[in-house]
Amino acid sequence: MASLLSSHTLSLPTTIVLSSPLPSPPLLSSPFPLTTLTPLRLNSLRRALIVINHAARAAPPSLYSDSDAVGLPRFRLDNLGPQPGSRKKAKRKGRGIAAGQGNSCGFGMRGQKSRSGPGIMRGFEGGQMPLYRRIPKLRGIAGGMRAGLPKYVHINLKNLAAAGFKEGEEVSLESLKNKRLINPSGRERRLPLKVLADGELNMKLNIKAGAFSAAAKEKLEEAGCTLTVIPGRRKWVKPSVAKNKARADEYFAAKRAAAAEQVSA
Repeated sequence: MASLLSSHTLSLPTTIVLSSPLPSPPLLSSPFPLTTLTPLRLNSLRRALIVINHAARAAPPSLYSDSDAVGLPRFRLDNLGPQPGSRKKAKRKGRGIAAGQGNSCGFGMRGQKSRSGPGIMRGFEGGQMPLYRRIPKLRGIAGGMRAGLPKYVHINLKNLAAAGFKEGEEVSLESLKNKRLINPSGRERRLPLKVLADGELNMKLNIKAGAFSAAAKEKLEEAGCTLTVIPGRRKWVKPSVAKNKARADEYFAAKRAAAAEQVSA
């Protein structure tokens, strides 16, 4: 009953009224010396504080009747606590064999699971072929097989022809997004554009993409389009590896040039 009263009456409008002055106590029974009783303290001693809850007074009597509070304890600060059964004491291990978890704390005497350390790895099945190695491998499976993941966002020539581009207009990943021809999401938002050769294109466009298929490049060059290859992000390598790779590229470029001169001669 008291908790019900607190939930219904705390947010209701109240009025604080100072009652009429109480009769002043005799000077002999006052706990303070006469010299220390300031007018403010005398006023606080002579007036009583009364809190009037108008909404609770105007509420129906059945809501706040004493018949509802039968069997319920009075709500006080000294009996606050969690609900019975909501809290449970932690199990104390290693505190004697009489408790049942005292000697080895429930881990047994021997074996891999009783040793300290990380224990058994996830997916281990005792030595037999585990499930993650028995099932067929899928393209782009999470955690591996990155060779099956797409490396480009693809667009065909027939889509470019039906997009309504004008003569000499620029075609790029941003313009295709604006025309709603492609809508990459997730991992594909960081991928470059690649043009494929499905369909025909009969207008001159300025196309900027990360890659062109061989057939698409041939068709676009015949149509008189301007092709621009946008370089992608390079993978970071150590400076020593980059230096050796540059030297190797220079060596093989000179070798190919020498072979081409011998063939032409």
